[in-house]
Amino acid sequence: MQLHIRHETSYRYGEPVKRSVQNLRLTPRSDPVQRALSWNISAPGRHRSQLDAHGNVVHLLTLDEPHREIRIIVQGVVETDDTEGRVLPDEGRLSPLTYLAETGLTHANEALARFAARHLSPTADRTPALMNLAAAVCDVIRYEPGATDVHEPAARAFTRGKGVCQDHAHVFIACCRAAGIPARYVSGYFYTGKEGEIASHAWVDAWLGQEQGWLSIDVTHRALIGGKHCRLAVGRDYLDACPVRGVRRGGGAEEMKVAVIVAASAQQQ
Repeated sequence: MQLHIRHETSYRYGEPVKRSVQNLRLTPRSDPVQRALSWNISAPGRHRSQLDAHGNVVHLLTLDEPHREIRIIVQGVVETDDTEGRVLPDEGRLSPLTYLAETGLTHANEALARFAARHLSPTADRTPALMNLAAAVCDVIRYEPGATDVHEPAARAFTRGKGVCQDHAHVFIACCRAAGIPARYVSGYFYTGKEGEIASHAWVDAWLGQEQGWLSIDVTHRALIGGKHCRLAVGRDYLDACPVRGVRRGGGAEEMKVAVIVAASAQQQ
């Protein structure tokens, strides 16, 4: 499948920003299930690219001159594999065991640990058990846009009982790690086929072992990943894989707007 993607992020500040540095994880990963046929980043200031420890392409964007606005646009065409549930091999940059360590956003408190134990039996067949866990997470956390923010920990979202795809992913990851299964956060795009629906998305890779690899699960949709998904970045949690993250000096109040379009053809955009 060919996905035509356009993603615009804009920041406006109440006062001039003296200097800002942004890390952009806005370039699709190159792996066995996808490849970018074309991709372009348009942004002010200086930017250089590198691979981070997780194998993500990161552009370091630096603006040294005073500014009151930043506008970042990425767009291009990504070809994806339509095979649903294809397992990804280990890239080898970091050991899968790296994704066993909990983070502030994926800490499993006692309630989450009990929930994980109920749904992830050590003797169960791994793939069906993980899919059952995805369904259970969605049952206890109702999807509700705006219910949480990007800094909501898994335990709090679990207690609240509502959230978005990011919360589904964090809770799922916390459960996997509590059960001894390495799991990582994935940020990317999702083609819904419907104009106006949210196209930015988050899901999870769960480790099935060296002989198999990473199984990608869309927890929010209770489904295995297929051709409608485009992977941007992976990490221990949202903070490792978020599309734009940075620091600034000055600027006062900040307003951020994001617009994402994912279409099956250029004409749809």
